[in-house]
Amino acid sequence: MYYNFVSLSGIPAILTVAWIFSSDRRNFHWRIVIFGILIQMVIAIIIFRLPEAPYLFQLFNNAFNHLLGVVNKATIFIFGRISIPPGQTGTNGETSLGFSLAFQAFPTIIFFSAIVAVLYHFCIMQWFINIFSRFFMGFLKISGAESFCSASNIFVGVESYITIRPFILKMTESELFTILTAGMATIASSVLGLYVLILHKEFPDIAGHLLSASLLSAPAAVMISKIMCPEKGHPVTSGIHPRIETDKKNNVMEAVMDGATAGVSLIVNIVAMLIAFISLTALINLFLTGLGNHINEIMDLNLDWSLEGLLGYIFYPFTIMMGVPSNDAFHISKLLGERLILTEVKSFQDLAVLIGRGCLNNQRSVIIASYALCGFSHIASLAIFIGGAASIAPGRKKDLSRLGLKALFASNLACLLTGAIAGLFCVTD
Repeated sequence: MYYNFVSLSGIPAILTVAWIFSSDRRNFHWRIVIFGILIQMVIAIIIFRLPEAPYLFQLFNNAFNHLLGVVNKATIFIFGRISIPPGQTGTNGETSLGFSLAFQAFPTIIFFSAIVAVLYHFCIMQWFINIFSRFFMGFLKISGAESFCSASNIFVGVESYITIRPFILKMTESELFTILTAGMATIASSVLGLYVLILHKEFPDIAGHLLSASLLSAPAAVMISKIMCPEKGHPVTSGIHPRIETDKKNNVMEAVMDGATAGVSLIVNIVAMLIAFISLTALINLFLTGLGNHINEIMDLNLDWSLEGLLGYIFYPFTIMMGVPSNDAFHISKLLGERLILTEVKSFQDLAVLIGRGCLNNQRSVIIASYALCGFSHIASLAIFIGGAASIAPGRKKDLSRLGLKALFASNLACLLTGAIAGLFCVTD
């Protein structure tokens, strides 16, 4: 119960940090903050306290595991033994060679990207997005375009910008800041399967928690963005639910093919980002750890001088604010720092390793970490989202570039706020 109160106190603390970095501290939108928190709390109560929630979680996780099994059959057929997950055997009794991100996890992106494309083709995804969009407009009183884009980010990534293509050029600075923050604070459905595959062995209920984390992070992103960059202009779509562009396919086969192709493109981007940033970080760490070890010897210190470690020290107080027990806090704060430079894929991998090795002493830490890490809040994503919006509206490139780093900071605060909300309602043995 003590840590639940810590999480409760962490919510206003995180909001205060956002207000300190506001571009106009006198212009504070109380309605957005109050209703944003209420929306998050209602979702969290349903997830953590509804008596039927464990059954629904189990149902959702079982369904997800069946889908992963379907993907596994396809990958084993194509890649053979190297794609057999740890603890499983092939059709001819072949044993697993161990976990492979490329041959076991990445193919799920292609499958889920194809499913999302099919759902778009039959207008099912648009129906869900419209519900959330009208919900945000009604309660948070944000413009129709940013509302639709923020709602889209619950299900898709940078593709959400395509849906509001005609409006980006005329968006206010606050609207641009919101769509950037929402994009980086949430995850796309196409990569949800990847994270589940990475963590489901160590954390069987992860699928349900990641889905709820994406739902919680959307209102958190709107809240934080409107605190840090309050609306001072007059949005073109204020109070209007605009007609949204959709790329309608001729038939379901075309939707599947385009979705699968988009999944391959996403995998290429993820691989490129991981190779680039992991190698660059390793290069920086060679210098930092060498210098740091020398300083440790001279000053009799025991500090982690890696880039992830240094960022971990910065994220440490925020980790405590979320309600993570102190004996696990540095492990989780280091993962948050790692996410910022190496993407959430690497952080989820390392979270699975920590759980598997028994390095985390409390299940509460695992749950909060899964919520706080569930977002594209990293440097690689910043380039993707700025580039995506700028390619649609080249005239706003200067504004997008100027707002980018601040939006990255805002998206991290939104993910931390989601972690604190999860910590408030999370009860573990």
